[in-house]
Amino acid sequence: MRVSISQRIFLATFGAALLMAIVGLEVVRWALLDNFSARLYSLDAQWRELEPLENRLGERYLVAGGWDFLPADAAARKYWLRDALTEAKTNPTLGQRIALFDENNRYLAGIRPARPLIVFASVNTWVHPLRVQGRTIGALQIAAPANAEDELAVAFLMDQQEHLLMLGVFAILAMAAVSLLLAARIRKPVRDLVNGARRLENGEFDTRLDATRSDELGELALAFNQLAARLQAMRGEQRRWVADTSHELRTPLAVLQAQIEALADGVRPATPEHIQLMSRQTKGLVRIVDDLHMLAKADAGRLDLRKTSCAVWPLVEEATQAFAARFREAGLTVSFTDVPARSDVSADADRLRQVIDNLLENSRRHTDGGGRIEIAGRMVGKALHLDIDDSAPGVPVESLPRLGERFFRVDASRTRSQGTGGSGLGLALCRQIVEAHDGQLMFAASPLGGLRATIVLPLEA
Repeated sequence: MRVSISQRIFLATFGAALLMAIVGLEVVRWALLDNFSARLYSLDAQWRELEPLENRLGERYLVAGGWDFLPADAAARKYWLRDALTEAKTNPTLGQRIALFDENNRYLAGIRPARPLIVFASVNTWVHPLRVQGRTIGALQIAAPANAEDELAVAFLMDQQEHLLMLGVFAILAMAAVSLLLAARIRKPVRDLVNGARRLENGEFDTRLDATRSDELGELALAFNQLAARLQAMRGEQRRWVADTSHELRTPLAVLQAQIEALADGVRPATPEHIQLMSRQTKGLVRIVDDLHMLAKADAGRLDLRKTSCAVWPLVEEATQAFAARFREAGLTVSFTDVPARSDVSADADRLRQVIDNLLENSRRHTDGGGRIEIAGRMVGKALHLDIDDSAPGVPVESLPRLGERFFRVDASRTRSQGTGGSGLGLALCRQIVEAHDGQLMFAASPLGGLRATIVLPLEA
């Protein structure tokens, strides 16, 4: 049998409230009935006090030929015996603890204890038969406490038992209502969460929950909303990824296809220059596919790294030396401004060389002729910081946070055919490789007027 959370909450709260009520009644019973010195209750004295009432009842029974002399009104019958005992000037509490029954044990008059009172207040009932001329005509029932000192308490409870019963029923109903309200208040956000999870399962990532509550359910709804927003953003990124990938592949494929068709139709001769042009397009496609493959492996946490202890600064010097001719062709000057005291890190040297090459190539492409590039290394705490600064043109401030996103280019008009643009995957791949080394790749405005790329790597101990 499946029990919902609202049912569990209702049963738990109602059961706890009911238990507290029972304990409270037990405490009251103990305070009223048991918190006295123990002394056995004597019934003989009670029956002796009832002898005048017995005789009077017997006489009136004989005169009336039955119990017809009792008041017809139920409320009057309830206190008829009490009034009769008051007139006889007997124990005043006795009249509130006595009841009259006929020979068939049917209730006639007086106050009798209800079953809950007998259970919770430990009230004992004693029956004394009424006889007239040797024949049993009925019986008197006395509600007797265990201690004589408890007579007043029992008399009070019996006199107020109807009100106490109504109060108990009202308390139980109130507890049930409060429990239901509490269960419903908790059940609604849980049900909303379940429905929201099902909508997310169906791909409705724009689903949001009410997160205005200040309790744990509000925190859960807020976490759900953050998850939904993240999933929505990831789906958008996935769609952009597919669209950008198809766009990046479509351009070189279209150029390559046009060149092949021109060769096939005889429009262009199969000269070494034309074949070399097609080879460049093919290499560009291979590079894009390789970058995409590597990024996919990095996303899956399967980027192959062969980490060893290596010095980063010599890698920077070697890479810069390899780019010297290309920098001269672009009219750029390169200099080292600061050399770090240490640059030993645990890293894959080939991957770091790939990052440095990409950043140097990025500076070469996007720095105006006659500009300069400055490279510096410094130790900051237990980390190595490598800065690559270039001169104008700079990157708009609003574009700096997006550098390193896949397929993002600052100037969308730049194309590979112009020789100044790339696929928009190089910086993204650099960031993935650096982060795989527990480092950071950051971009900021350079003091030279262009872009500063900073690689942060943890130094070996």
